[in-house]
Amino acid sequence: MTNSTTSASSPAPGTVAQAGPLLPSLERIIQQEYAAVRLPDDAAALDPADAAKVRAVVTSGRVGVPSALMAALPNLEIVTNFGVGYDTTDVAQAAERGIQVTNTPDVLTDCVADTALGLMLDVFRRFGASERFLRDGRWESGGFPLTRRFSRSTVGILGLGRIGQAIARRAAAFDATVLYTTRRPVESVTWEHIPSAVELARRSDVLVVAVPGGAATDGLVDAEVLRALGPDGFLVNIARGSVVDEDALIDALEAGEIAGAGLDVFAHEPHVPPRLIRDDVTLLPHVGSGTRETREDMRDLTLANLRAHLAGQPLPTPVPETAGLAALTH
Repeated sequence: MTNSTTSASSPAPGTVAQAGPLLPSLERIIQQEYAAVRLPDDAAALDPADAAKVRAVVTSGRVGVPSALMAALPNLEIVTNFGVGYDTTDVAQAAERGIQVTNTPDVLTDCVADTALGLMLDVFRRFGASERFLRDGRWESGGFPLTRRFSRSTVGILGLGRIGQAIARRAAAFDATVLYTTRRPVESVTWEHIPSAVELARRSDVLVVAVPGGAATDGLVDAEVLRALGPDGFLVNIARGSVVDEDALIDALEAGEIAGAGLDVFAHEPHVPPRLIRDDVTLLPHVGSGTRETREDMRDLTLANLRAHLAGQPLPTPVPETAGLAALTH
Protein backbone atom coordinates (compact mmCIF):
# COMPACT_ATOMS: atom_id res chain seq x y z
CA MET A 1 0.00 0.00 0.00
CA THR A 2 1.13 3.55 -0.65
CA ASN A 3 2.29 5.62 2.29
CA SER A 4 0.95 9.11 1.70
CA THR A 5 2.74 10.77 4.60
CA THR A 6 5.86 12.84 4.06
CA SER A 7 8.90 11.36 5.76
CA ALA A 8 11.71 13.33 7.33
CA SER A 9 14.05 12.19 4.55
CA SER A 10 11.84 13.45 1.75
CA PRO A 11 13.58 15.76 -0.73
CA ALA A 12 13.01 19.49 -0.63
CA PRO A 13 9.88 20.98 -2.22
CA GLY A 14 10.38 21.48 -5.93
CA THR A 15 12.65 18.45 -6.28
CA VAL A 16 9.80 16.47 -7.85
CA ALA A 17 7.73 18.05 -10.59
CA GLN A 18 4.67 17.00 -12.59
CA ALA A 19 4.42 17.45 -16.37
CA GLY A 20 0.87 17.32 -17.70
CA PRO A 21 -2.21 15.78 -16.09
CA LEU A 22 -1.87 12.48 -14.25
CA LEU A 23 -4.11 9.94 -12.59
CA PRO A 24 -5.68 11.92 -9.71
CA SER A 25 -4.46 9.49 -7.04
CA LEU A 26 -0.91 9.72 -8.43
CA GLU A 27 -1.06 13.52 -8.43
CA ARG A 28 -2.29 13.47 -4.85
CA ILE A 29 0.48 11.15 -3.65
CA ILE A 30 3.37 13.05 -5.23
CA GLN A 31 2.00 16.30 -3.83
CA GLN A 32 1.63 14.84 -0.36
CA GLU A 33 4.94 13.00 -0.28
CA TYR A 34 7.16 15.38 -2.23
CA ALA A 35 5.32 18.71 -2.47
CA ALA A 36 5.50 18.21 -6.22
CA VAL A 37 5.14 21.31 -8.38
CA ARG A 38 3.22 21.45 -11.68
CA LEU A 39 5.39 22.50 -14.61
CA PRO A 40 3.96 24.98 -17.12
CA ASP A 41 2.89 23.61 -20.49
CA ASP A 42 5.28 26.03 -22.20
CA ALA A 43 8.90 25.42 -21.21
CA ALA A 44 9.67 29.08 -21.92
CA ALA A 45 7.39 30.07 -19.04
CA LEU A 46 9.43 28.10 -16.50
CA ASP A 47 11.25 30.24 -13.93
CA PRO A 48 14.99 29.38 -14.04
CA ALA A 49 15.25 29.30 -10.26
CA ASP A 50 12.37 26.84 -10.02
CA ALA A 51 13.76 24.80 -12.92
CA ALA A 52 17.10 24.41 -11.15
CA LYS A 53 15.41 22.66 -8.19
CA VAL A 54 13.84 19.90 -10.27
CA ARG A 55 15.56 16.52 -10.03
CA ALA A 56 12.64 14.28 -11.00
CA VAL A 57 9.68 14.68 -13.34
CA VAL A 58 6.58 12.50 -13.20
CA THR A 59 4.70 12.52 -16.50
CA SER A 60 2.58 10.37 -18.80
CA GLY A 61 3.11 8.77 -22.17
CA ARG A 62 0.79 11.30 -23.75
CA VAL A 63 2.72 14.34 -22.49
CA GLY A 64 6.28 13.23 -21.72
CA VAL A 65 9.28 15.50 -21.33
CA PRO A 66 10.07 16.84 -24.82
CA SER A 67 13.35 18.43 -25.86
CA ALA A 68 12.64 22.03 -24.85
CA LEU A 69 11.38 21.13 -21.39
CA MET A 70 14.24 18.74 -20.72
CA ALA A 71 16.76 21.37 -21.82
CA ALA A 72 15.17 23.86 -19.40
CA LEU A 73 15.77 21.54 -16.41
CA PRO A 74 19.56 21.66 -15.78
CA ASN A 75 19.59 19.31 -12.78
CA LEU A 76 17.07 16.74 -14.00
CA GLU A 77 18.04 13.19 -13.04
CA ILE A 78 15.00 11.05 -13.86
CA VAL A 79 11.76 11.04 -15.86
CA THR A 80 9.24 8.59 -14.43
CA ASN A 81 6.67 7.86 -17.10
CA PHE A 82 3.12 6.73 -16.31
CA GLY A 83 2.60 4.48 -19.32
CA VAL A 84 4.50 2.00 -21.42
CA GLY A 85 5.09 4.36 -24.36
CA TYR A 86 7.76 7.03 -23.90
CA ASP A 87 8.12 8.43 -27.42
CA THR A 88 6.99 11.87 -26.16
CA THR A 89 10.15 12.11 -24.02
CA ASP A 90 13.48 13.08 -25.59
CA VAL A 91 15.25 9.86 -24.66
CA ALA A 92 18.30 10.67 -26.79
CA GLN A 93 18.92 13.86 -24.83
CA ALA A 94 18.25 11.99 -21.60
CA ALA A 95 20.85 9.35 -22.41
CA GLU A 96 23.37 12.00 -23.44
CA ARG A 97 22.91 13.87 -20.16
CA GLY A 98 22.76 10.80 -17.94
CA ILE A 99 19.06 11.27 -17.16
CA GLN A 100 17.25 8.03 -16.44
CA VAL A 101 13.82 7.33 -17.92
CA THR A 102 11.37 4.73 -16.66
CA ASN A 103 8.03 3.41 -17.88
CA THR A 104 5.36 0.94 -16.73
CA PRO A 105 5.59 -2.21 -18.86
CA ASP A 106 3.87 -5.52 -18.11
CA VAL A 107 1.17 -4.11 -15.82
CA LEU A 108 -0.93 -2.86 -18.74
CA THR A 109 -0.20 -5.69 -21.18
CA ASP A 110 -3.36 -7.69 -20.53
CA CYS A 111 -5.81 -4.80 -20.73
CA VAL A 112 -4.28 -3.42 -23.95
CA ALA A 113 -4.31 -6.92 -25.47
CA ASP A 114 -7.94 -7.33 -24.39
CA THR A 115 -8.72 -4.05 -26.15
CA ALA A 116 -7.05 -5.30 -29.33
CA LEU A 117 -9.13 -8.48 -29.17
CA GLY A 118 -12.31 -6.45 -28.66
CA LEU A 119 -11.50 -4.27 -31.65
CA MET A 120 -10.80 -7.31 -33.82
CA LEU A 121 -14.10 -8.90 -32.86
CA ASP A 122 -15.94 -5.66 -33.51
CA VAL A 123 -14.49 -4.96 -36.95
CA PHE A 124 -15.24 -8.51 -38.07
CA ARG A 125 -18.68 -8.86 -36.47
CA ARG A 126 -19.66 -5.15 -36.38
CA PHE A 127 -21.24 -5.41 -32.95
CA GLY A 128 -21.14 -1.64 -32.39
CA ALA A 129 -22.74 -0.90 -35.74
CA SER A 130 -25.40 -3.56 -35.21
CA GLU A 131 -26.27 -2.10 -31.82
CA ARG A 132 -26.71 1.32 -33.42
CA PHE A 133 -28.87 -0.37 -36.06
CA LEU A 134 -31.13 -1.75 -33.31
CA ARG A 135 -31.20 1.47 -31.25
CA ASP A 136 -32.12 3.50 -34.31
CA GLY A 137 -35.22 1.34 -34.84
CA ARG A 138 -34.03 -0.10 -38.15
CA TRP A 139 -34.35 -3.79 -37.20
CA GLU A 140 -38.08 -3.86 -37.90
CA SER A 141 -37.36 -2.91 -41.51
CA GLY A 142 -35.01 -5.84 -42.06
CA GLY A 143 -32.10 -7.73 -40.56
CA PHE A 144 -28.58 -6.42 -40.11
CA PRO A 145 -26.21 -7.29 -42.99
CA LEU A 146 -24.06 -10.39 -42.66
CA THR A 147 -20.62 -9.87 -41.17
CA ARG A 148 -17.31 -11.76 -41.15
CA ARG A 149 -16.15 -14.69 -39.00
CA PHE A 150 -13.17 -13.93 -36.76
CA SER A 151 -12.44 -17.50 -35.69
CA ARG A 152 -9.90 -19.26 -37.93
CA SER A 153 -8.89 -15.97 -39.56
CA THR A 154 -5.27 -14.93 -40.15
CA VAL A 155 -4.04 -12.31 -37.69
CA GLY A 156 -0.90 -10.39 -38.59
CA ILE A 157 0.80 -8.60 -35.69
CA LEU A 158 3.19 -5.75 -36.41
CA GLY A 159 5.53 -5.89 -33.43
CA LEU A 160 5.80 -8.83 -31.06
CA GLY A 161 6.81 -7.41 -27.71
CA ARG A 162 4.93 -8.06 -24.49
CA ILE A 163 1.65 -6.68 -25.83
CA GLY A 164 2.06 -8.23 -29.27
CA GLN A 165 2.61 -11.66 -27.77
CA ALA A 166 -0.42 -11.26 -25.48
CA ILE A 167 -2.52 -10.36 -28.53
CA ALA A 168 -1.17 -13.40 -30.37
CA ARG A 169 -2.12 -15.75 -27.53
CA ARG A 170 -5.65 -14.37 -27.49
CA ALA A 171 -5.98 -14.72 -31.25
CA ALA A 172 -4.65 -18.28 -31.11
CA ALA A 173 -7.44 -19.13 -28.66
CA PHE A 174 -9.85 -18.36 -31.52
CA ASP A 175 -7.97 -20.84 -33.74
CA ALA A 176 -6.51 -17.96 -35.71
CA THR A 177 -3.32 -18.33 -37.71
CA VAL A 178 -0.84 -15.89 -36.19
CA LEU A 179 1.86 -14.18 -38.25
CA TYR A 180 4.15 -11.40 -37.09
CA THR A 181 6.73 -8.92 -38.31
CA THR A 182 9.68 -7.69 -36.26
CA ARG A 183 13.22 -6.66 -37.19
CA ARG A 184 14.42 -10.12 -36.22
CA PRO A 185 12.50 -13.35 -35.50
CA VAL A 186 11.55 -13.87 -31.84
CA GLU A 187 13.24 -17.11 -30.82
CA SER A 188 10.86 -17.96 -28.00
CA VAL A 189 7.70 -18.23 -30.17
CA THR A 190 6.49 -20.65 -32.83
CA TRP A 191 4.38 -18.25 -34.89
CA GLU A 192 5.62 -17.52 -38.40
CA HIS A 193 7.88 -14.51 -38.85
CA ILE A 194 7.22 -12.38 -41.94
CA PRO A 195 10.12 -10.13 -42.99
CA SER A 196 8.17 -7.04 -44.10
CA ALA A 197 5.06 -5.12 -43.08
CA VAL A 198 3.83 -5.17 -46.69
CA GLU A 199 4.05 -8.95 -46.92
CA LEU A 200 2.48 -9.33 -43.47
CA ALA A 201 -0.47 -7.18 -44.55
CA ARG A 202 -0.83 -9.12 -47.80
CA ARG A 203 -1.16 -12.42 -45.93
CA SER A 204 -3.44 -11.18 -43.11
CA ASP A 205 -7.17 -10.82 -42.66
CA VAL A 206 -6.47 -8.27 -39.94
CA LEU A 207 -3.28 -6.32 -39.32
CA VAL A 208 -2.77 -5.37 -35.66
CA VAL A 209 -0.32 -2.56 -34.92
CA ALA A 210 1.60 -3.21 -31.69
CA VAL A 211 4.95 -1.46 -32.18
CA PRO A 212 6.30 1.41 -30.05
CA GLY A 213 5.84 4.97 -31.24
CA GLY A 214 8.70 7.28 -32.14
CA ALA A 215 10.71 8.34 -35.16
CA ALA A 216 11.64 4.78 -36.13
CA THR A 217 8.00 3.75 -36.63
CA ASP A 218 6.46 7.05 -37.75
CA GLY A 219 4.14 6.33 -40.69
CA LEU A 220 5.20 2.68 -40.82
CA VAL A 221 1.70 1.67 -41.91
CA ASP A 222 1.52 3.68 -45.10
CA ALA A 223 -0.47 3.56 -48.33
CA GLU A 224 1.57 0.62 -49.63
CA VAL A 225 0.87 -1.46 -46.52
CA LEU A 226 -2.81 -0.60 -46.65
CA ARG A 227 -3.07 -1.55 -50.34
CA ALA A 228 -1.41 -4.87 -49.50
CA LEU A 229 -4.00 -5.46 -46.76
CA GLY A 230 -6.63 -5.28 -49.47
CA PRO A 231 -10.40 -4.76 -49.67
CA ASP A 232 -11.13 -7.74 -47.38
CA GLY A 233 -8.57 -6.80 -44.74
CA PHE A 234 -8.98 -4.87 -41.49
CA LEU A 235 -6.54 -2.61 -39.60
CA VAL A 236 -6.45 -2.49 -35.79
CA ASN A 237 -4.21 0.01 -33.98
CA ILE A 238 -3.65 -0.05 -30.21
CA ALA A 239 -0.08 1.27 -30.37
CA ARG A 240 0.44 4.93 -31.28
CA GLY A 241 -1.45 7.05 -33.78
CA SER A 242 1.86 8.14 -35.31
CA VAL A 243 2.58 4.61 -36.57
CA VAL A 244 -0.27 4.81 -39.11
CA ASP A 245 -0.35 7.39 -41.90
CA GLU A 246 -3.78 8.72 -40.96
CA ASP A 247 -4.41 10.48 -44.28
CA ALA A 248 -3.51 7.30 -46.17
CA LEU A 249 -5.85 5.32 -43.92
CA ILE A 250 -8.75 7.69 -44.59
CA ASP A 251 -8.08 7.53 -48.33
CA ALA A 252 -7.97 3.72 -48.23
CA LEU A 253 -11.26 3.53 -46.33
CA GLU A 254 -13.02 5.96 -48.66
CA ALA A 255 -11.71 4.14 -51.74
CA GLY A 256 -12.73 0.73 -50.39
CA GLU A 257 -9.10 -0.41 -50.43
CA ILE A 258 -9.53 -1.98 -46.97
CA ALA A 259 -12.60 -3.43 -45.27
CA GLY A 260 -12.50 -1.33 -42.12
CA ALA A 261 -10.50 -0.37 -39.05
CA GLY A 262 -10.53 -0.48 -35.27
CA LEU A 263 -8.65 2.41 -33.66
CA ASP A 264 -7.84 3.21 -30.04
CA VAL A 265 -5.16 5.78 -30.92
CA PHE A 266 -4.94 8.72 -33.31
CA ALA A 267 -2.29 10.99 -34.78
CA HIS A 268 -3.40 14.17 -33.00
CA GLU A 269 -5.31 13.10 -29.90
CA PRO A 270 -7.88 13.99 -28.78
CA HIS A 271 -8.73 15.25 -32.27
CA VAL A 272 -10.31 12.60 -34.49
CA PRO A 273 -10.71 13.55 -38.17
CA PRO A 274 -14.42 13.69 -39.05
CA ARG A 275 -13.72 11.54 -42.13
CA LEU A 276 -12.76 8.67 -39.79
CA ILE A 277 -16.19 8.65 -38.16
CA ARG A 278 -17.69 5.97 -40.37
CA ASP A 279 -19.74 2.83 -39.83
CA ASP A 280 -16.86 0.61 -40.94
CA VAL A 281 -14.49 2.08 -38.32
CA THR A 282 -14.65 1.30 -34.60
CA LEU A 283 -13.34 4.28 -32.63
CA LEU A 284 -12.23 4.26 -29.00
CA PRO A 285 -10.89 7.29 -27.04
CA HIS A 286 -7.50 5.74 -26.16
CA VAL A 287 -8.85 3.44 -23.45
CA GLY A 288 -6.55 0.47 -24.03
CA SER A 289 -5.22 0.42 -20.47
CA GLY A 290 -8.25 2.19 -19.01
CA THR A 291 -9.28 -0.11 -16.19
CA ARG A 292 -9.12 0.76 -12.51
CA GLU A 293 -6.89 -2.20 -11.74
CA THR A 294 -4.36 -1.45 -14.46
CA ARG A 295 -4.19 2.28 -13.77
CA GLU A 296 -3.57 1.57 -10.08
CA ASP A 297 -0.79 -0.87 -11.00
CA MET A 298 0.71 1.75 -13.35
CA ARG A 299 0.56 4.34 -10.57
CA ASP A 300 2.30 2.03 -8.12
CA LEU A 301 5.07 1.17 -10.58
CA THR A 302 5.57 4.85 -11.44
CA LEU A 303 5.96 5.60 -7.73
CA ALA A 304 8.27 2.62 -7.22
CA ASN A 305 10.63 3.99 -9.87
CA LEU A 306 10.53 7.49 -8.40
CA ARG A 307 11.13 6.28 -4.85
CA ALA A 308 13.93 3.96 -5.90
CA HIS A 309 15.80 6.73 -7.65
CA LEU A 310 15.43 9.20 -4.80
CA ALA A 311 16.68 6.51 -2.40
CA GLY A 312 19.66 5.67 -4.62
CA GLN A 313 18.35 2.19 -5.36
CA PRO A 314 18.12 0.26 -8.68
CA LEU A 315 15.16 1.23 -10.83
CA PRO A 316 12.45 -1.42 -11.30
CA THR A 317 11.74 -0.62 -14.97
CA PRO A 318 14.23 1.66 -16.74
CA VAL A 319 13.70 1.99 -20.49
CA PRO A 320 16.36 0.24 -22.60
CA GLU A 321 17.98 3.45 -23.85
CA THR A 322 18.84 4.58 -20.31
CA ALA A 323 18.89 1.25 -18.46
CA GLY A 324 22.68 1.20 -18.29
CA LEU A 325 23.01 4.54 -16.53
CA ALA A 326 24.33 4.24 -13.01
CA ALA A 327 21.85 4.93 -10.25
CA LEU A 328 22.57 8.13 -8.35
CA THR A 329 22.70 8.13 -4.59
CA HIS A 330 21.30 11.16 -2.77
